[in-house]
Amino acid sequence: MKKVLVVLAALAAFSGLAQAQETIKVLSTQELVNVCKFPASPESRSFCIGFTTAVYETYLATRHPQRAKPFICVNQPAPARDDVISDFVKFAQSNQQVADKPAAGVFLGFMAGRFPCGKK
Repeated sequence: MKKVLVVLAALAAFSGLAQAQETIKVLSTQELVNVCKFPASPESRSFCIGFTTAVYETYLATRHPQRAKPFICVNQPAPARDDVISDFVKFAQSNQQVADKPAAGVFLGFMAGRFPCGKK
């Protein structure tokens, strides 16, 4: 019984080591731009909208209003989603230095520039 437990523990440790060495691919800005270009297929458009919306919603949900001042302020009524995505694609294409950077961070930076918060 002890040998079985030792073998199981060794397998679990090896499995954890293998998982720790596994790299997680992060979506690059260029990959997101390739998906978000117009005209997009229904699948591409759905992915693009889902990804960009999730990044923005995560920003809204995780920013603590008392500890972190907002850096993205979208006035209502908000512009059309397709207009914002089109502007992001143009931004990324004209700033090739961000092509290999993680898409989520570049998108947040774009949003901060496109929708800056006024000083209060």
